[in-house]
Amino acid sequence: MKFLSNYPAEVLLLIFLIITFIQSGIDKLLDWNGNISFIKEHFKNSPLKNTVPLLLGIILIVEIIAGVLMSIGVYELYTSEAKEIALLGVELSAIALIFLLIGQRLAKDYAGAMSLGVYFIITVGGVFLLNS
Repeated sequence: MKFLSNYPAEVLLLIFLIITFIQSGIDKLLDWNGNISFIKEHFKNSPLKNTVPLLLGIILIVEIIAGVLMSIGVYELYTSEAKEIALLGVELSAIALIFLLIGQRLAKDYAGAMSLGVYFIITVGGVFLLNS
């Protein structure tokens, strides 16, 4: 067996996204009140201002599930070369990023929205690699 399996680009991309989404989810869990305060302030002039806790909870759940699915996907790539679970995790990551983009645009944080583009490009690359 090769160090990075027979799918080195896919494994590296998955590890990048796993770190990104699991860390983000854990941060939200460990500092829920701090995140709520920061995001309420960030969205104080947007239509989302009254739904921050609910929306943050949804993002948290999606990020953790995506990270877990991608972790399982790495294992499956090594053991059976199956890509389906990894692909599902990456697709869920793309959906989370779209949710975050919508929020940033509604908050008129255009620089924040632009920075999500880098993650989205990487994620779409993962969708492409895992679909082929």
